[in-house]
Amino acid sequence: MTLIRRFFAVLLFAIASLHGAPAAAGLRLCNQTSYILYSAAGYQAGETMFTRGWTRVVPGDCADLFSDPLTAPTYYVYARTSQAHSGLARAWGGTSRLCAKDANFALQSPLTVPGCQGDDAFQLPFAAVATRGKKSWSTTLTESPLITSLDAAREIGIVRLLDDIGYKVGQGDANGNKSRDDAMIKFRQRMKLPITASNSDLFDALETEALKASAPAGYAVCNDSDGDIWAALGLKSGTNWVSRGWWKVPPAGCAKAITDPLATDKVYLLVEGRTNDYLVKGPMKFCVTNIEFEIFGTDKCASRGLSEIGFAATDTKGRTGYAAHVGKDGLLVPAPKIVQPRTPK
Repeated sequence: MTLIRRFFAVLLFAIASLHGAPAAAGLRLCNQTSYILYSAAGYQAGETMFTRGWTRVVPGDCADLFSDPLTAPTYYVYARTSQAHSGLARAWGGTSRLCAKDANFALQSPLTVPGCQGDDAFQLPFAAVATRGKKSWSTTLTESPLITSLDAAREIGIVRLLDDIGYKVGQGDANGNKSRDDAMIKFRQRMKLPITASNSDLFDALETEALKASAPAGYAVCNDSDGDIWAALGLKSGTNWVSRGWWKVPPAGCAKAITDPLATDKVYLLVEGRTNDYLVKGPMKFCVTNIEFEIFGTDKCASRGLSEIGFAATDTKGRTGYAAHVGKDGLLVPAPKIVQPRTPK
């Protein structure tokens, strides 16, 4: 098993269209798809390429990737679907390969140095957006000509997430979509979500529940708390033990720490909160540092100038994929998986 080096590279689907128009300020991204998207953006200044991500944009909404007036002649955009969605991941991008990370990042990459700096940085195919010298620009990501507006994207996005969670939602007819309405009533009651809840709150709840129902191949750490968390893993690698960290995971987000299908009975997890308290720890000792690390072996930590701390076991026996959910009080009990036939999307 390997740490993620090419986030979703093997899962890239179709490159959808990018539409541009002047915006109120900076570089703005609008999501006219049925998926929750996480977007990264970049630009060149002198001999350095600046990239940063991930900005979350729900269906039917817009978000600023850069809020300051634009100065570069060309900007670069890449977006990928939330891990909450079932089926193959989709990505929107182009042919310009820029550096990124799996968790939130802000990178400065010298153009004179090939590749990306740091073991946890990798290249993704960004799309070039020519802003025509404008100080502001808006780019809209589209999925299908049948989704004709942001309002339509919002509605179809809600239906998609309900389906991802496991509700049976039909296509509807001229009289509306009763199965969708019934599913929304049940979902709101289950989540104690009032009818007056904002679209943002609704999509937050839908994505969180969909993430609990999905466990794609590999190992993901999902943050169900209200602050940033940092995660490290320990596992058997061949005949040796290895510990790796840290992945920064924002609230309501997930970090894919292992991309290959799991083939081990246990993966050990350590999670630290923003106040340096450990939300998840346990009895299995591994070596760690307070910066990004990959450490082989569990013995003689102190003599190697390393710290030693206990990791908690997560049971991955018989699973090819696992999503560990961490709340403000620690590791959450995995939700039972909803199994039902699905039609291809």
